Amino acid sequence: MKLSIIGTGYVGLVTGVCFAEHGNQVICVDIDRNRIKALTRGEVPFFEPGLNNLLVRNTKEGRLQFSEDLAETVKSAQVHFICVGTPESIDAGKLDTEGVSSVARQVGKFTVADDVLVIKSTVPVGTAVDLSARISKEMQKQLQIVSNPEFLREGTAVEDFMKPDRVIVGLKDARSSAAAVMRRLYSPFVRTGNPILFMDHNSAEMVKLASNGYLATRISYMNELANLCEATGASVSMVRKGMGLDSRIGHRYLFPGLGYGGSCFPKDIQALIYLGKGYSFGSRIVKAVHEVNAQQRQNFLKKITNHFGASLQGKKLAIWGLSFKPNTDDIRDAPSLTIIEALLELGAQVHVYDPEAMRNVRTIFKDRIHYEANLNDGLKNADALCILTEWNLFRSPDFEKIKSLMRSPVIFDGRNLFTDVDLKRLGITYYYMGQPAVDGYG
Repeated sequence: MKLSIIGTGYVGLVTGVCFAEHGNQVICVDIDRNRIKALTRGEVPFFEPGLNNLLVRNTKEGRLQFSEDLAETVKSAQVHFICVGTPESIDAGKLDTEGVSSVARQVGKFTVADDVLVIKSTVPVGTAVDLSARISKEMQKQLQIVSNPEFLREGTAVEDFMKPDRVIVGLKDARSSAAAVMRRLYSPFVRTGNPILFMDHNSAEMVKLASNGYLATRISYMNELANLCEATGASVSMVRKGMGLDSRIGHRYLFPGLGYGGSCFPKDIQALIYLGKGYSFGSRIVKAVHEVNAQQRQNFLKKITNHFGASLQGKKLAIWGLSFKPNTDDIRDAPSLTIIEALLELGAQVHVYDPEAMRNVRTIFKDRIHYEANLNDGLKNADALCILTEWNLFRSPDFEKIKSLMRSPVIFDGRNLFTDVDLKRLGITYYYMGQPAVDGYG
């Protein structure tokens, strides 16, 4: 099929590349001329495992193109995916859908009756219904508008798109030609039997927010349990394992740590809170999820100040991990940003290392912190090591070398990577999230 992808950010680019990989003719369009030039050269503007190779191959083989010309792109395609951003407005939680509306109206000028307009951007509930009515009134044209929320996890986005748990399609009529188009388009991705679910627009838009809200809730719940385990002497690692064996619960998203960050969970939690306000609904659970997540970063900082005292003047702290999660260079709402800023305010000298995210962090902190070329450079004469992202590279370090390089061998582990290692025997003081007092480390 011939597809246009409007917006070459994270969602748009992954969508376009993966559809091209399955034989579709795809043109990705963006108003950012420099980005289009870079993509044409085969340069992906962010780090996502596997994406660059697929982009280069499909561009070379002619299935994937990039353009600045929206009109010509739309005229040459049958299905049009809107993948532009919906940033938060001044009111926390309110998503700015002006970009989506503007693109939809522009696309509407160049479409024909059988074209399908797919909203893949994350939007408030009611957006597709409202947009359809507005376009019909303003342009005297009925567009086949489809809601098709994305469920891509940064770091595994290509795999998530290629092998989705489910495909959600919101539209007026599951017997329409638009439904047939979406079924045909996604059928190659669900050959193992995972469903394509057709539903109304509002339900499809709510599925996206509800899914991320629930996953964020699991994270905050485990972090609150970790804090309770610290107080009671229980082992959060054992509690997590015991809970996960219950088939009703499962093992995923039960790891305590520094909480969630990134572009999706924080924004979608705030969107749910804002949505509740609009209907005079309290959203008490969702509000608590947000509060617990913010507090968890402060709980980590408290471990550091409890060990060293209120001032960190003259202390050198090494940090491993800056991205909000591994396998991405995304630092949006990353715990590392909050923690580094607090450490600097306390007088610490901060040395950081991350396999992918240091360039992005440098745009924020500039020369206020030190950027290391490898894991060990920042450890030299350091008073502590702080682990903020669970990159695989950090999971099995040489602890003897860590000890020999540091001025004082202390590790503050915000991701609980080493709870199964007897670091006390190695002469390393170890703090982690959910650490019971009976561990003897404070």
